Amino acid sequence: MERIMTDITSSQSEANQTRRFLELLRRNLEQNSFIKLVLGKYRGQESDLRHILVRQLTVKGQKRLSFVYSYKTRDITKNTPIATGVETIGNLLGSSFKSAHYFSLAEDVQIEFSGTDKCTWSSSKATFCSVPSEKHNREKKRLLDPRKPFLSALGVTDEKHGVIPSMSRKWKQVNKFLEVFQHAYVSSQLSDTEKVHVVDFGSGKGYLTFAVHDFLQNTLKVDAHVTGIELRENLVHFCTDVARKLESGNLLFRQGDVSSYSPETIHILIALHACDTATDLAIHMGIRSGAEVIMCAPCCHKEIRQQIRSPLILQPVLQFGIHLGQEADMITDGLRALLLEAHGYKTQIFEFISLEHTSKNKMLLAVKHTKSINRKDILDRVDEIKGFYSIRDQYLETLLNKGL
Repeated sequence: MERIMTDITSSQSEANQTRRFLELLRRNLEQNSFIKLVLGKYRGQESDLRHILVRQLTVKGQKRLSFVYSYKTRDITKNTPIATGVETIGNLLGSSFKSAHYFSLAEDVQIEFSGTDKCTWSSSKATFCSVPSEKHNREKKRLLDPRKPFLSALGVTDEKHGVIPSMSRKWKQVNKFLEVFQHAYVSSQLSDTEKVHVVDFGSGKGYLTFAVHDFLQNTLKVDAHVTGIELRENLVHFCTDVARKLESGNLLFRQGDVSSYSPETIHILIALHACDTATDLAIHMGIRSGAEVIMCAPCCHKEIRQQIRSPLILQPVLQFGIHLGQEADMITDGLRALLLEAHGYKTQIFEFISLEHTSKNKMLLAVKHTKSINRKDILDRVDEIKGFYSIRDQYLETLLNKGL
């Protein structure tokens, strides 16, 4: 790529080059050819600030410059009017930030300031051939329409169907869950099932329960019978009242938990954040009932941690409590996945929600299949793992062996 470079050696020329750059920025903004600007080589007082990304967007019909301040562990966004934003760039460039990489439809420009009052300006052929959308907070296409009445009834959206700021994380979690749910449903053998029965253990305030019912009933056009199981009586009453007011047929809420409630038919079993062996009870119920899909987000792994005897070679690593806990979590869910595979399920373990939203972010997804399996080989691997860590019992295996 051809690049034209010019060196400016006086502080006066340095200021002139900054003015020249700002004039170029204003002109490109007026001509709608501005793409983005990255301010780098930060030399200010904030130790964990790395760079700033500047883009143009439209907020409520008004053009703005969006500044994304990228820190070591977080991003902060500030939107300003165009004139104010250009002035801010002028104040930052050459002082706190010693470089600027600018992209437009006409050309790419890079400015570098050195500690010897030297300014280097270079330009090259434009990287981009079109201006990206200016729409503010461009959202990926969501499976859930924010206009759904149950979202307002549950306090996720306001009367204008906007997501309430304090519920933005919950909104993302529900949509992410529906993505996983859709993938599991399509991958299963449920397409020919006349009535799909779903049980959500630990349904809480019903965010996922309502969403699953709506998605099956109104998006996939499935005759869905969804039941939320929750120990807290007040939440059961609340969700029942909301379902009644919204006339959500075949959506029920019952008081109980995975150890006390045993439905006749389960096609899809959901158990998010069931504590310790409650996850094993849920998985066992799913296997025993022949559920096509089992979705768990395991929580509070205690059983295996109390039994682990660190192999000699791993003792220097597992002497630390946090490492031992992580190892116990991994072993527990790995054994659960193997036991599911031994009973005809294809299993996946993956990050469900980013750690910025919740510390309990693991999803164990099992979808029943009809392929032949070598159960003995799988169970032998289970025994080998248990032997390696001196594990005596794993609750799911115990339930399966007893045929309970």
